[in-house]
Amino acid sequence: MSVDSENKSSESRTIAPYNAENGIDDGVEGGPVTPEMVLRLPTITDKYLCSPEANIYDIDFTRFQIRDLETGAVLFEITKPPASECDVHQEPEPDCEELGSEDTNTGRFVRYQFTPQFLKLKTVGATIEFLVGPKPINNFRMIERHFFRDRLLKTFDFQFGFCIPNSKNTCEHIYEFPTLPADLVSEMIANPFETRSDSFYFVDNQLVMHNKADYAYNGGHTTHDVL
Repeated sequence: MSVDSENKSSESRTIAPYNAENGIDDGVEGGPVTPEMVLRLPTITDKYLCSPEANIYDIDFTRFQIRDLETGAVLFEITKPPASECDVHQEPEPDCEELGSEDTNTGRFVRYQFTPQFLKLKTVGATIEFLVGPKPINNFRMIERHFFRDRLLKTFDFQFGFCIPNSKNTCEHIYEFPTLPADLVSEMIANPFETRSDSFYFVDNQLVMHNKADYAYNGGHTTHDVL
């Protein structure tokens, strides 16, 4: 899941545009992208499978929090800066210039920096807050697939339910992490950013958003977001 944001935690999260040279693919296997298709993908995608303009419902993620369900500890919380902080009538700050850049993929790619301890977590709750535009949203679904290199680690499949027009919505999804072999965990720690994910968002089985992320688990320091 991706949110243009400022970091409020000891874990770090850097936002940067995905390699725009990869372009955008309008479909898989020559047709519309469906949930069944993305569930069959054998590895991470090389391209975005829809353009930003596919988000005809004006879905805007504004806050994201992860907590350890076993201890209740908040691992990190990130919040999108208010629009007023990037007022076009003011001299733009560096972060605001980045948000207004011509790269249409800005905000669709997220780079996470975690400590090795994150891989020991069993269950976390991910709370997401988002706004929707003037159209009602039916059957809002997210499919998130995580890979280390070409190995599928886990697929998460969540339903957001119905969203009324012009509403602010909050929900928490439960992530149950698989138990990984010790040698695989060591490989993931030793090879930062080779763990990657695709997040596909569907409304009535139509792909409206596609976000990407990669992960490092050798961290322990805090870096600033690049918005």
